Amino acid sequence: MYIYYGLAILIIGLDQLTKWIVVQKMELYEQIPIIENFFYFTSHRNSGAAWGILEGKMSLFYIITVIVAIGIIYYMEKYARGHKLLSLSLSFLLGGAIGNFIDRILHQEVVDFLDFYIFSYNYPIFNLADSFLVVGVILMIIATFLEGNEKVKDEK
Repeated sequence: MYIYYGLAILIIGLDQLTKWIVVQKMELYEQIPIIENFFYFTSHRNSGAAWGILEGKMSLFYIITVIVAIGIIYYMEKYARGHKLLSLSLSFLLGGAIGNFIDRILHQEVVDFLDFYIFSYNYPIFNLADSFLVVGVILMIIATFLEGNEKVKDEK
């Protein structure tokens, strides 16, 4: 189980390193093209949640993140032992949640920089922690379906 906590710590470190580089090397709102008309590094700050919702509600984010982190750790210890995919998904969720939590505690905003244009739509700018949160949710859904299928097979 410790390897999954180590992975969460690695995710936090990678997330914080990339955000630190953006803050140190880029001006706010500066945009660096990576793939023209598709992918840019854009220095952006977000004082809300995804897509800027609940902007400025830091106290709410602190409370929710602490509850979620405790819940993830509890779930990892109680239910995820021996379930590699579930443990992996929870480590992604824990690392992503804490990565953004650190930003909120230290700066009262989250550093975002991954900026995609999909056709003519400019997708909301996000960061590595957000990416790990999304992948963690997807892996958890897959793990849940796989576990459900195993239970059905065991009942037959």
